Amino acid sequence: MRFVTPFALVLALAVTGGAVSAPAFAAKKDKKEEKAAGPKLNVSPEVIKSLQTAQKAAEAQDFAGAKAALAEADSKAVSNDDKYQIGAIKLNTSIASKDAAMQSEALTQMLDSGLTPPEQAGQFNSIAANQALDAKNYDLAIQRAQAALAAGAKSESVNPTLAQAYFGKAGTTNATVEPARGFNVQGLNALKAAAEAMKASGQQVPAQWYQIGVGRAEAAKLPDVTEWAKMAYQAEPSGTNLRTLVRLFQRANPNITNRENLDVLRLLAASDGLVVAGDYLEFAEMASKTGIYGEVKSSIDLGRSKNVLNATQGADLYQTATGRIAGDKSTLGAAEADARKAANGKIAAATADAYLGYGDYAKAASMFELAKEKGGVDADEVNTRMGIAKMKAGDNAAAKAAFEAVQGGARKQIAGLWLAYLGSKGA
Repeated sequence: MRFVTPFALVLALAVTGGAVSAPAFAAKKDKKEEKAAGPKLNVSPEVIKSLQTAQKAAEAQDFAGAKAALAEADSKAVSNDDKYQIGAIKLNTSIASKDAAMQSEALTQMLDSGLTPPEQAGQFNSIAANQALDAKNYDLAIQRAQAALAAGAKSESVNPTLAQAYFGKAGTTNATVEPARGFNVQGLNALKAAAEAMKASGQQVPAQWYQIGVGRAEAAKLPDVTEWAKMAYQAEPSGTNLRTLVRLFQRANPNITNRENLDVLRLLAASDGLVVAGDYLEFAEMASKTGIYGEVKSSIDLGRSKNVLNATQGADLYQTATGRIAGDKSTLGAAEADARKAANGKIAAATADAYLGYGDYAKAASMFELAKEKGGVDADEVNTRMGIAKMKAGDNAAAKAAFEAVQGGARKQIAGLWLAYLGSKGA
């Protein structure tokens, strides 16, 4: 599948495709005119006659006649000069007749002659690369794209074609083995170069480019898949793209605790990144294992409201949690009082956890602040959860400060994910 590129490559008439009148093209011209006319050619007289016939036919809109005359010219060509001039007339005729096949043939003929002027080499090779890609001739597309870049064509215009050609060579078989893995690496390098060139010129990179990067890097099991996922999220901060980042984090950190995993899943819930039944059930399970009954209920209720969970999925967790909620809530007032009298912040942090699970974000934030003041708690966890409570309460600036205070380990990465989400909201 071709991916979106914001650049349209359009051919102008070939400069050497003017009237063909004399075999030596020897009329004196000044240097400016000479450059505009293209290379000085010594075309065979027999070829000139056929090209004159082709031009007259094309001017009369007799494209079938022009094509026949060009075929005749091809049969008489003996030199690169002949081939280049035939290609130039073919190119002009193909543009006038909107004949894509002839245009491809013309470009190939001109480029293979070795006489294409430097100022046209980038454009001609770029378009030839695209045409080769359309024909799934990936080796030729790579050759032409590399020649276009060497001739000074813009990276953002040509590297997407080069990337797709490499991806085409990689195919859809096992991307973790050679040569497919290497082709994917080369394709990703080309795609990244195109994206960087676009950004450098102040243009917006299509989000699809990064999403393709994620897919290719993931398929080939490349370590930079997370970098591509971050770029995809920055380009399009959707719940789906954040979900990819979260799942990559979980995979890279299989030994995170249930409490850490709960804060990751809270991010998915906040960003509409809970998608399948397993997402909602995982959230409910982590909340249950850490005694946050309010979120066991709310996560399953959310899944049911979106018709992702049916009445039986998570029913045991739901029944257990709902049976404990009333009693748990009734103890929170006393727990607050005990937290204020306690020597350390452990009771305050546990009380804040409960309030956070029940959606009372103002009280949760207040209790987390008390826990920090009294100490004796996991400061990184408290700051993470204070950030969640502050954000849920609508205070994004305070949330950002709390997440930025997280210092190390998996918690710092989790806070980084929350900061990325806050950044997408303009915080």
